[in-house]
Amino acid sequence: MSLLTTACASSSAWVELAGERIAVEIADDDEERARGLMFRDTLADGHGMLFIHEREERQAYWMKNTRIALDILYFDASLRLVSQQRDVPPCSAGDRCPPYPSSKPARYVLELNAGEARRMDLQDGALLRLGPGVGEAP
Repeated sequence: MSLLTTACASSSAWVELAGERIAVEIADDDEERARGLMFRDTLADGHGMLFIHEREERQAYWMKNTRIALDILYFDASLRLVSQQRDVPPCSAGDRCPPYPSSKPARYVLELNAGEARRMDLQDGALLRLGPGVGEAP
């Protein structure tokens, strides 16, 4: 078992969205945000990755070296869903992968398996709830 798998398995970070609790890995520094979910073959059901930015501003994510289709959900500093990119396909084109921007400024970005936003019937304005310790400075 890799260190990354061990760390993720022991992580207890979570968020709640649309009445569902989602186990999340946290990406809150430049290195973690840059790597994101690259090179992963799967993302377990009920799991996601939460990207936390220092400032609320327009964000743009891409799927470079990402092997799984994702929903990319953008939340503002008040934890309101402000933009969605659903069913974003994997991309193996390296630096030629297209960006998927937020339509409004965002501070938090949640990546889930493609289809989850539709399954949860997410609408802009939905509130994200952070679990204990999530989003706090280390």
